[in-house]
Amino acid sequence: MGSYRKIAAIMCLILAACFSNYSIAADAGKGAGNQKGQASDLPPLKPETPGKVNTLPEKYPPHWILVHDAAFFHMLEGRMIVIDADAESLAGQYKGMFNISFMGNFAQATTRPEMYATEIFYSRGNRGKRTDVLTIIDKRSLKPTGEVVLPGDKSFRGMPERYAVTLINDEKLLLVFNLNPATSVTVIDIIKRKIVNEVSIPGCSLVYPMGKLGFSSVCSNGAILATQLTPAGKVVSQKRAEPFFSVADAPIFERPAIIEGVAYFPDFLGEIHPVDLNGEIAHPGKSWFFTTAEERKTGWRPSGVGIIDKDMTGNFYVIMQDDGHFGSQGEGGREVWVVNPKTKKRVHRIKLRTQGVSLGVTKDRSPLLVVTNANMNLDVYNANSGAYIRTISKFGQETPLMLFGAR
Repeated sequence: MGSYRKIAAIMCLILAACFSNYSIAADAGKGAGNQKGQASDLPPLKPETPGKVNTLPEKYPPHWILVHDAAFFHMLEGRMIVIDADAESLAGQYKGMFNISFMGNFAQATTRPEMYATEIFYSRGNRGKRTDVLTIIDKRSLKPTGEVVLPGDKSFRGMPERYAVTLINDEKLLLVFNLNPATSVTVIDIIKRKIVNEVSIPGCSLVYPMGKLGFSSVCSNGAILATQLTPAGKVVSQKRAEPFFSVADAPIFERPAIIEGVAYFPDFLGEIHPVDLNGEIAHPGKSWFFTTAEERKTGWRPSGVGIIDKDMTGNFYVIMQDDGHFGSQGEGGREVWVVNPKTKKRVHRIKLRTQGVSLGVTKDRSPLLVVTNANMNLDVYNANSGAYIRTISKFGQETPLMLFGAR
């Protein structure tokens, strides 16, 4: 009991000292407040208006970037963050965010102020009954304005993709890629917010827009499957082309740059495989290298996650590593090469300040190149000159694995 009494006595002394110091500070404050120029002489703050909500423009400025943070280490809390890559301060750079739960995928409309994300929810947070949805997000408020429930617990989940959600038919139909493990495509009348069909694409993956009413999918044997629909979303035809790349020797990255209806797929060794998607049938073209034999010998090849994007002039941008080897295709690289697909030549090479793993290019005539670096920050470059501009960091990001130029 004696030890407890000693501890209690010590605590009382500490509390008494704290209250004594508080009283002294308060008395000192009273005296200081009477002096001219002290805080008491400042005008009162204007009352804030509660409930005020800012909105974004219907059409985002050309140098805004949509940053998909997959929240790789806690995937239920993924997000899309809207960033102004022109702004110099964080207060100007950060425009807002909305959630994309559980490694969802994303598309943005150009004919109306909407964006779309596939999400998964569980009735007990991380367990329980699963519900897949396509969420419709208003571009101005970044709030969900509707959803379409996706039946069957089958919408695709994996590393973020550019072509897991696609708009076709003048953005009246929306396509969602499914994998569970059979592959299919859910067709949604996005105007009516209604599922109109599910199309089986056995052995094939993703949805690349093809013509006005079609989509194509890359198949496990190196072929490409072309599907044509009616305006109501019913299947007109499905035709599979011959394999256009070697699955065993040189697999392709499934994220192409699509320019004027031609999809340019880089493979793991740096060869480009063009596929014309302008008609009702996919037409693979002759493949070509944009690296020299000597560059390939020393290890120059594409690498990264979001490895390729395009600008408005018809060039595509690829992250390149200089010491590529078997299994290094996801590591990223220290340069971005700009390639003109018409001449099949490299027109520029941009040396990065730090290793890049993903990139995005703004959709305007004076584009910015934005690169997710190895520290998971964003490095911004002038895409025409290659000059470094700034690094954007501390905007709530953790794993910003896919970048989209605002449309």
